[in-house]
Amino acid sequence: MAITLVNPSGLPRIDVYRQVSVATGSKLVFIAGQVAWDADGVTVGEGDLAAQVEQCYLNIGTALAGVGGTFDDVAKLTVHVVDWTPDKMPLLLGGITRAAAKLGVTPVPPTTLLGVAALDVPEHLVEVEATAVID
Repeated sequence: MAITLVNPSGLPRIDVYRQVSVATGSKLVFIAGQVAWDADGVTVGEGDLAAQVEQCYLNIGTALAGVGGTFDDVAKLTVHVVDWTPDKMPLLLGGITRAAAKLGVTPVPPTTLLGVAALDVPEHLVEVEATAVID
């Protein structure tokens, strides 16, 4: 595996992600921000943050599979949530948990969460981009 996830001593331990990833693979994979579109470009879960998060993660899994990778190869995630407030965290985590169960992974690479005013279209509530490293 090209990615080793680490929580160095001296940094807080966060359950939902690791503080550091060490990449040793040879192929960098940059995945465009994924929104809650299905394969036909139809928005999944309009108005439902958890459903949209789930679809974003599933789309990343599909993108990775398309280049010979898996979620275990992800070195970094960036999550953009429209009108973010901390009370949305259970919905965010719920969507991640559902996607993880479907993908059969525990997606805990270093993650940055950003609140944004808007995304590409009004019905999209979240966008997730990923960087992966594959051997």
